[in-house]
Amino acid sequence: MPEGPELYLAGRFVNEACRGLVFTGPVEKSSVSRNPEVPFCSSSYCISAASRGKEVKLTLTPLTGTGPTDLVFRFGMSGSFRLVPADALPRHAHLRFYTAGPCRRALCFVDVRRFGRWEVQGTWQAGRGPCVLQEYQKFRENVLQNLEDKVFNKPICEALLDQRFFNGIGNYLRAEILYRLRIPPFEKARTVLEALRQRRLSSELTLSQKVKAKLQNPDLLELCHTVPMEVTHLGKKRRGSRPKGKARPDPNTTDAEDTEPTRRRNDPKAGRRSSRKPRKETVGTGTPGPEERVEEARIRTRSRRKPTAPEDSLATGERVPPRPRRDSGSAVRRRKPKKEKANELLCPPSLPPVMGTVPA
Repeated sequence: MPEGPELYLAGRFVNEACRGLVFTGPVEKSSVSRNPEVPFCSSSYCISAASRGKEVKLTLTPLTGTGPTDLVFRFGMSGSFRLVPADALPRHAHLRFYTAGPCRRALCFVDVRRFGRWEVQGTWQAGRGPCVLQEYQKFRENVLQNLEDKVFNKPICEALLDQRFFNGIGNYLRAEILYRLRIPPFEKARTVLEALRQRRLSSELTLSQKVKAKLQNPDLLELCHTVPMEVTHLGKKRRGSRPKGKARPDPNTTDAEDTEPTRRRNDPKAGRRSSRKPRKETVGTGTPGPEERVEEARIRTRSRRKPTAPEDSLATGERVPPRPRRDSGSAVRRRKPKKEKANELLCPPSLPPVMGTVPA
């Protein structure tokens, strides 16, 4: 969800992208948006932006004629601004400002979930306090002078989301601030903030020492300003950037320091350098090497086997032929086919004659 730093970056993007552009015509609104129409039309006008907390104000200034028109945006959960070609509008572009000239472009307010809102001729919302990013001193005084408010009876994790005192702080910012200071999230807000009233640095410290002490041990209100500022600077440093004044190494260099890394980088078959030291083989010191250890293990394995014949011994090294299969001495019974079994049932064999009888 966009918070104070994201709204600040959106305003900066509009100012940088629209610098030198001239817009023309009416402001178009999508048919599915429930926000109000923008009754503004001019043959030529320019756009500028300003941010405060979780709000962004766009100012449409005609180059000739009437006065400017202000539009105050609240981004909801997915709002953002994009500058695209006029013939390739993105989906969910609910408000569009078109430029003049042959290669027309459009500044679009894109909101996928449609929770964003705008107000025509609007102003900053009255219930919001000073911005934590751009009005730090007013923000700090506003909090410390109103600690008797009932909102500070709540846990600190809930009080940090109250926009009357912490305008621009959201969910991920409060989590980062409380984590850095190791403050339990359900600690009473007034208990945490009252200690900041009596916080005074020693008068014996120099100015540089005071600045160093504040940077090393920031309080909660200072982190409410510095953490959002860190977010706004996240995208400035590019990956792989080198210190100023250090040249990029030449891939064709023949220096001893660069030959091996360059070869490994250009050769995909070259393996990574192992950090393990090669095992040393000791010769003549009584400690067996790898080959001797393998041979000893093989001999131990053979010695565990039971000999099958007297001739099988480690001394002779002769290989004993495999032992023949056991013969139980009984004839192998042959399974009778089903047809023979059926014939025996139908025609049983004749019984032997009984002793002492005379055949007829």
